[in-house]
Amino acid sequence: MAQKLWHHRGQMSEAFRTVMFLSASGGLQDAYTYIGRGKVFANAQTGNIVLMSQAAFDGDLARVLHYLVPLLSFALGVAVAEAIRIRYREAKRLHWRQLVLVVEILLLFGVGFIPNTLDMAANALVSFACAMQVQAFRKVHGYPFASTMCIGNLRSGMESLVVYLHLHDKKVLYKALHYFGVILLFAIGAGLGAQGVAVFGNRTIWFSCALLLVSLCFMFIQDEEQARRETE
Repeated sequence: MAQKLWHHRGQMSEAFRTVMFLSASGGLQDAYTYIGRGKVFANAQTGNIVLMSQAAFDGDLARVLHYLVPLLSFALGVAVAEAIRIRYREAKRLHWRQLVLVVEILLLFGVGFIPNTLDMAANALVSFACAMQVQAFRKVHGYPFASTMCIGNLRSGMESLVVYLHLHDKKVLYKALHYFGVILLFAIGAGLGAQGVAVFGNRTIWFSCALLLVSLCFMFIQDEEQARRETE
């Protein structure tokens, strides 16, 4: 079962070994912005909407802007990722998802240099990058999932677990394990992010860059293996 979970013959962007680093990175990003950048969620925009609404009813316009900016940045990130997909989906040298990861890594690397006096700009960039990731990577082994948030994964995981207990179908259990694995990795990333902020401060986001770089390398390795098989 563990070996099946790891290997995947389809798109490398859907392989668990690619997704595991994306999920850990997503958790780290959320912990980074919430703990180190003024209690703003990079991924969980539902939380930002709740806090923004609270500020609006309190008449605190500065706090409204504090949460509105990352929310709008997230929406823009989704739009840009989709535009990249449309523009580069037929590209041969570089898959459009690889291009998204490259852009995300560069943006997050730049965030590490932004001082806390510009937290709003830092949160906007992280939210933008997160949105690109969640838009580009939406499946693991063919199962719909989110690498930057947990509620959908938790729902799908529990649904699959209940179906397995009823039907005893190992394929359904296999599906449930994917979702629980992604949630666990997200939590590990969040924990690492929280500890990192206390030690490395704003540069903690560079660990997220490193995780994304591993996923990017896996995607390139898959491309090379596939190209070699086609020439044999």
